[in-house]
Amino acid sequence: MVDRTPSPLPFGSDDLKLPDELRGPLRAHLQELRNHYLKRNWGARVGFGERPALLVIDLARYWLDETVQIGCNLDSVVDATCQVLQATRQAGLPVFFTSLDWDPADPPSPQNIKLKWDVPLSQEDSLFQLDPRLERRPTEKIVRKKYASAFKGTNLNEMLTSLSVDTLIVCGVSTSHCVYATCRDATDSFRVIVPKEAVGERCELMHEVNMLDIDIDLGDVMPTRDVIAHLHQLGNA
Repeated sequence: MVDRTPSPLPFGSDDLKLPDELRGPLRAHLQELRNHYLKRNWGARVGFGERPALLVIDLARYWLDETVQIGCNLDSVVDATCQVLQATRQAGLPVFFTSLDWDPADPPSPQNIKLKWDVPLSQEDSLFQLDPRLERRPTEKIVRKKYASAFKGTNLNEMLTSLSVDTLIVCGVSTSHCVYATCRDATDSFRVIVPKEAVGERCELMHEVNMLDIDIDLGDVMPTRDVIAHLHQLGNA
């Protein structure tokens, strides 16, 4: 007998995964919601423009090291992102990274009541460095941000505009926070493409719901292999 129980996501925190008995019904319900939105003329495809750029969000030790704050396995997200990175570089397209502009002297915000940062002074210089698996090149800009969105309080929009970018491919973490906020801000000026396997977070439910929201309202969530295939076409053009 074939086991039709849907598999959990390959990333996230064990204590924040969906119960096995809910995973199938939830995914079926999300697909039903998608169909209802499509009937209402939501969720059309934006597609690729002529000048894509890649933005890799927050793939640094603070978010990836399971012994630090988030405490979840995101290796599959890093691996998929590296595949997109390779194809982007081969196509000769712009690459940007983000990480937190950490400064312990910053005044606290109201959100700090909800989210308390635990950044030991002895590690603050290393926690927000990019993961070495990304093999960042000197010509690839790191955008240091203080907010969830890579656009808020930075000059990312101006840099993308100066390069005549019309499409932003977004990878990284976390789906319901920095990825979502960045996609929300990007959609006013850029086509947004999200490689499905190259984004993730700690909570399975929050990931699934926000991926649907992004795909319905903000951009195109696509299989990573399809994004890579398009990049290869650009590189061979």
